[in-house]
Amino acid sequence: MSSAPERGGCEPPLAGPAEETEARGPARRRFLLGAGGAGAAFLLPACSGENDLSSRSPVDQASVIAHRVAYPGDLRTVALAVALENQVVGVYTSALAAARAGRLGTVPRALTSFLTRAMAQHTDHAKVWNTVLTRAGKPALTGVPLSDQKEITTTLARATSAADAATLALQLEEQAAQTYLMATYGVGGTSEMETAATIAPVEAMHASILRFLLGQYPVPDAFLPVDRAARPSLLTV
Repeated sequence: MSSAPERGGCEPPLAGPAEETEARGPARRRFLLGAGGAGAAFLLPACSGENDLSSRSPVDQASVIAHRVAYPGDLRTVALAVALENQVVGVYTSALAAARAGRLGTVPRALTSFLTRAMAQHTDHAKVWNTVLTRAGKPALTGVPLSDQKEITTTLARATSAADAATLALQLEEQAAQTYLMATYGVGGTSEMETAATIAPVEAMHASILRFLLGQYPVPDAFLPVDRAARPSLLTV
């Protein structure tokens, strides 16, 4: 499991949404004042047009079906997990590059430390999920074959503050944690269940760190929800 990233002595946290700041009081307002304005939240689509084959040509329909057969059953959830991990690694890589280039304003060291360490853990997670695929005789998945990838990259490109980047990171971490929680009781294979069970808590802790940096209460739910979990239909291969 990951420990919380190192924090500078008097380092200001990231500026959260205005309404969140007001609700938390002066202490919360001071937490991230130096890092710029808040990032706008956005919704991740729960389903994809990939499911609607009626409007596609016979050739396209055959192509979609063939892709789905490549990762059948529970392995489709595993492939989704690899894609989600790859997506987070890409976002964190780009966010760190933007921070170094000065495009995110003042970025607390706590955030860059988190992004660096969490990115390494997500890389490890992707490798483990791919091992499940290859042991099942399926090809390892590379890249980010997700229908929301363009939306994610656009959101990151529009980020102008550390809070913007942290808000996007929080959404991705919450999605991953909830997806893996759902996988623990939604898949039948022991290997898939064990992998999901060992990774989900780490993603949940990542999310808690990001909430703390954004001036939010780190653990807002008594029970981890699954309403933001990604569905296999998000996968485009």
